[in-house]
Amino acid sequence: MRIMRKEVTVFDILLLGTGAMVPLPQRYLSSTLFRVDAGLHLIDCGEGTQVAMRRYGWGFKRLQTILLTHFHADHIAGLPGLMHTLAHSGKTDRLTIVGPAGTYQIVSGLFVIVGQLPFEVYIQELQDGDETVLEGGIRCSVVAGEHRGPVLCYRFDLDRAPAFLPEEAERLGVPRNEWSRLQRGESVAVGDNIVQPEQVISGPRPGISFGIATDTRPLDAIANHMSEVNLLITEGTYGDDADQNKAIERGHMTFREAATLARNAHAGALWLTHFGAGMLTPQDFEANATNVFPNTTIGEDGLHGTISYDAGYRPHSPE
Repeated sequence: MRIMRKEVTVFDILLLGTGAMVPLPQRYLSSTLFRVDAGLHLIDCGEGTQVAMRRYGWGFKRLQTILLTHFHADHIAGLPGLMHTLAHSGKTDRLTIVGPAGTYQIVSGLFVIVGQLPFEVYIQELQDGDETVLEGGIRCSVVAGEHRGPVLCYRFDLDRAPAFLPEEAERLGVPRNEWSRLQRGESVAVGDNIVQPEQVISGPRPGISFGIATDTRPLDAIANHMSEVNLLITEGTYGDDADQNKAIERGHMTFREAATLARNAHAGALWLTHFGAGMLTPQDFEANATNVFPNTTIGEDGLHGTISYDAGYRPHSPE
């Protein structure tokens, strides 16, 4: 009898857009889509987000969650249009919208022009230190950022179940047709002995994780919250070190500050996004980040990466 193992679950992450404040012909507004198994989850939804989603072909119907970092228009103005597209995609199951305190009021206002939808919309408000569980068993936890209004920085974790140890089951004489009972947490009688699940199950194994921090100053609390994520995605509104005073005044980060945040968090890799409209070629300032945190990637629309239990973080070519 062959024991079938579930396919390894991964975070599949796609930058839909990397722009801040206003969309540009070559740069959609900052938004991120990620996939776990068949479920889709969207972080922020600025103007034109649904166009970017269509461009990359990951679909609409399976969108389960929209997570809002804050309420500035470049992060939420695309919601009404996206709702119409979802309504025509055949979606009938519930959509959850998560955001800071005030999300219900903001979304209700935007939905005045949406009309009747063929699916339920559930709104969940989170505050600093809260944790919830998304579809697919994704642990979602938040920490407050520092901006011009409430902002949440999100961390997503997929825990990994302990491994079944077939060699131990064989050594203890457990028939193969009883292995599934042990995997379900049941004990099994083998002659005069009782084999307990913990005898054939490994200890804890590390899971996988990524986080996103945008429209915020770099805070120690964020670095602590994002500790040892496989991938950290942060804003890089300003590439030039000379713009640090602007970043402080407007509640944003420079490339160097974002890279320092990733280093302090001991992140595995860093993606920079949310580039100011005046910075047409963010790559010109790449060294300001890589000198601090070498494993930095300057984001571009369509940047794609995966995080898996077996391989960890892996970048892919932009889609």
